[in-house]
Amino acid sequence: MTHIMWPPYTYHHLLAFLLTFLSYVLLHSSRKTFSNVKVSISAQWTPSAFQQNSSTSSLSPGETWEENKLFADVEEATLFLGALDSIFLFSYAVGLYISGVIGDRFNLRYVLSFGLCGSAVTEFVFGTLTEWLHFYNVYFYCILWVINGLLQSTVWPCVVAIMGNWFGKSGRGFVFGLWSACASVGNILGAFLASSVLKYGYEYAFLVTSVVQFAGGIVVFFGLLTSPKEIGLSDYSETGLRSVTRDSDSQRPLISDDEDELCEECSIQQQDEEPEPQPKAIGFIEAFSLPGVIPYSLAYACLKLVNYSFFFWLPFYLSSNFGWKEIQADRLSVWYDVGGIVGGTVQGLISDLLGKRAPVLAISLLLAMGALVGYSHSPNNQLVNGALLATTGFLIGGPSNMISSAISADLGRQDALQNSQEALATVTGIVDGTGSIGAAGGQYLVSLIESKLGWMCVFYFFIIMTGCSILFIIPLIYREIRSLCRDSQARTHQL
Repeated sequence: MTHIMWPPYTYHHLLAFLLTFLSYVLLHSSRKTFSNVKVSISAQWTPSAFQQNSSTSSLSPGETWEENKLFADVEEATLFLGALDSIFLFSYAVGLYISGVIGDRFNLRYVLSFGLCGSAVTEFVFGTLTEWLHFYNVYFYCILWVINGLLQSTVWPCVVAIMGNWFGKSGRGFVFGLWSACASVGNILGAFLASSVLKYGYEYAFLVTSVVQFAGGIVVFFGLLTSPKEIGLSDYSETGLRSVTRDSDSQRPLISDDEDELCEECSIQQQDEEPEPQPKAIGFIEAFSLPGVIPYSLAYACLKLVNYSFFFWLPFYLSSNFGWKEIQADRLSVWYDVGGIVGGTVQGLISDLLGKRAPVLAISLLLAMGALVGYSHSPNNQLVNGALLATTGFLIGGPSNMISSAISADLGRQDALQNSQEALATVTGIVDGTGSIGAAGGQYLVSLIESKLGWMCVFYFFIIMTGCSILFIIPLIYREIRSLCRDSQARTHQL
């Protein structure tokens, strides 16, 4: 096993960790709002909502339909909500391929802040302004959700690249596993905010989360440092994590108590040493061809389909299948995210100790297939359902977090890059973009399978997709297990 040494971090590391964490927490909390208010939206977009709220009961179906202007029944509204999820994820996927390239070529802080603030404005218009104005239009909703997907796509490649700049490969599984809880924490925050104001109308859920997200984008713009280089640190101390084989000089803190003294030392070193060449951004095709990128991208396409199906449809499933109130369903769905937080951290730490990622993923995903079978037969009991949700989240959310964060950072900083280090955002965009394409197609399939065959067939579909994610990384699993066996034999011979 690999020995991990945890060096002293500076407050700059902590600030980068917290602000990037906050960025994705706020993004996911606003994204979760749409998932949590689907029942309210579908009711508002169908004639039943008008009939229930109207003091006049003598209106004909045609007059009621004209008043609401969208769908004849809840089933049609549900299919459109599934289509909106797919529209969002397809535009998000396309945007990720573009945003990763942009992130490696422009200031990451500017791109990140623009995405956060722009997405907040779009969500406010979609969920709040249209309801206040009583303006319901299918095409307008689709356009807004395309724009929202493109804007949100700027965030993940940027935050992973910034984290990759501050934290090196040693211990990355644990650090990124802990940090990748940002999506699940955002889901929990979004569920809490939405359920707190939902009684006033779904438009206020959008209002609260979009305002908070916009404020977060402003904080990030003025407070985030994207790289140690911005405070004069060289590539030598860039990683923030040092292996045990470095000499004693490498054990000093990145920032000394006297920053002026450090700056003087840096200037003396710059006079004695030749300036380091600035790394160039890697090309898109070159990044796609890096070892491991395609297998992990395809595996993530299957896994993100399952993970995001829980994200988008879990509250709706709990309400429609068990008859629980929407607020109860929203709060119960949090347990899936709690499991994902613990799963990503624990599995990331285990992968650090092993020095390998793929075997940990394979074991978790095999167990996840069994967990999905168990959850599909969950009784109408909130305690049992919550426990099964947490277990499923641990086994599915954990690997999903690892691929999208720690493994993406590993791929973006591998030895095959040589001197070109500006590949983090591009590789992250490719992995997450491919995953989002799979998730996008899956969301409409979920709504279609559910409407035609029922929820049990939806869970069979999830099990098949989880199995496919294992198949795509079998060569990597085989190679890493052989490497572990060779290392074990070498240690045995040394003894």
